[in-house]
Amino acid sequence: MGSELDVWKLTKVFGGLAAVNDLEFHVGEREILGLIGPNGAGKSTVFNLINGFLPVTRGRITFEGGDITGLKAHRIARLGIGRTFQASTLFMKLSVFENVFNGFHLRYRKAAWRSFLHTRGAKEEEVMAREEVNKILQFIGLAKLGGVLAQNLPHGHQKMLGVCIAMAIRPKLLLLDEPLAGMHPEEAAAMSEVITRIRDSGVTIVLVEHNIGAVMRLCDRIVVLNQGRKIAEGLPREIAQNQEVIEAYLGTDDEGAG
Repeated sequence: MGSELDVWKLTKVFGGLAAVNDLEFHVGEREILGLIGPNGAGKSTVFNLINGFLPVTRGRITFEGGDITGLKAHRIARLGIGRTFQASTLFMKLSVFENVFNGFHLRYRKAAWRSFLHTRGAKEEEVMAREEVNKILQFIGLAKLGGVLAQNLPHGHQKMLGVCIAMAIRPKLLLLDEPLAGMHPEEAAAMSEVITRIRDSGVTIVLVEHNIGAVMRLCDRIVVLNQGRKIAEGLPREIAQNQEVIEAYLGTDDEGAG
């Protein structure tokens, strides 16, 4: 069974207002699905429901055929669902290498006290983790920056470091929340190439992004939200010609949180 995600009748109510309302979509194995919509459409809320940061009001979420609705965030991460965030979640005073190494805590099988006892098993896991950090940095393109403090990286490299941290759990599904935000064209092109490479390595991706041109180029399919509801779903060329989608975006500011 592939790393597929299904969302049924997903609803999240805050104080009587439905931020997400009866949302349904499917993400196939090794697919890049774009989740777009005007500001306040509910896109980031959907991510927070999928990875357990928020409790679901109604509906169901399944991953690889298993129901993950209501599971805690750390359990969902262990199942292989990784996540990046709009805002930086980096340890700015730590190096690039140390930031990614810290991402492995969700995968460590040995109890913390065993590490303190310097058991053979814990040492072996640490060696394996360090080797994997180097592989991730090489894969994403940050291998030469392993010793640089996160705070000294340019914005584009900080965003790529966030992707590296998410990759530390060996995700089968990766949720990317505005990975291109604030990037100049060269950085955005480099990140787009990284996203494609991640998918080609076998990872399924759901992408929230305001850069509509990049969404149209990167995504296999697109789901469009407006005021918490799905108003369209289809291939990029179909979405680009959808009148309801065009009207939803008219007069909106495409910068900011969703």
